[in-house]
This record gives sequence, structure tokens and C-alpha cells, in this order.
Amino acid sequence: MKKNTIYKLWSFLLPIAYCLFIPSCTQLDVFEKDTIIPKYQWQSDFTAKGSFIIKDTLASYNIYLVLRHTDAYKYNNIWLNIGLQAPGDSLNYQKIDLVLGSDVNGWEGNGMNDIWEIRKLLNGEPRRFKKAGTYSFSIGQIMRDNPLPDIMSAGLRIEKSGLTDKN
Repeated sequence: MKKNTIYKLWSFLLPIAYCLFIPSCTQLDVFEKDTIIPKYQWQSDFTAKGSFIIKDTLASYNIYLVLRHTDAYKYNNIWLNIGLQAPGDSLNYQKIDLVLGSDVNGWEGNGMNDIWEIRKLLNGEPRRFKKAGTYSFSIGQIMRDNPLPDIMSAGLRIEKSGLTDKN
């Protein structure tokens, strides 16, 4: 190839590569933190913990509980104690009965081989955070079994919902 042909080729491909690369570098408004459960045996005194930063208090956020379990998990649900702490506040807990599946329809969520992941929107709708700053969360199991076998990980996913409140 001649230099002129190579130059024309690069001048054609470079803007296309730029258009494809730059949008992929933009920051997503998503946070996800999963904690691995040691030996897939969830002890009642072990909590999945994490923290995330909220800057935009006008935006609404979807808060998902993310749980991975094996196909051998013997219940259709799991009871969890979820704590959320706003900056400068105390930890507020909420008990959740998370349905993982049914005898008729099988497991909910996405599965690959014998591993299942479920994401459930907490409280059924997006919510706003009143304060900007660092929030902390904790997730503990409150089932009768101790340890609770076949739970692989637990965590939260927080993403902007696209809804904003102008008031």
C-alpha cells in the first residue's frame, strides 16, 4: 500500500474508533458490591457489608438485592436483615422475605449450570437519598439454619433510575 492510501484509511477509521471508544469511557451511575459467603455456609453472625457514595440527591435510585445460590439450596425463599445507614445517622434495619423460586416454576433469576443469581428491587420502586455522602449497608441471614448452606454471595446494586424530582 502506498502512504497516501494508508493515510486515507486511517483518516476514515480514526473518527469511527473515536466515536466507539469515547462513549465507552463515560461513567455509569451504577454501584454493585457482592460479598462472598465463606465456604458457601452463611453463618448467622456473618454480614455482607459495603458502602457507596451518593452525590445526586435529586435523582431516584433503584436498589437491588443481589444473591447467588447453588441449585442445592433447599428453600424457595430466604429471610434477610438488611441495614442501611445514611451519613450521620444510625443503621436502620428492614426484614425481607426474598422469594427465590417456586416448586412449580423453579428458580427465579439467571442460572448457569448449578449457580443461580437473583436481583430483586427492594421496596418495589425507586427511592431518593435525602443526604449526599457515604452510605453503609449490611445484609445478614435470619433463617433457622445456622449455618445456612449453599448461599454463595450477597450484596447490593444501586443504579440511577432516570427519574428526578425537581421540587
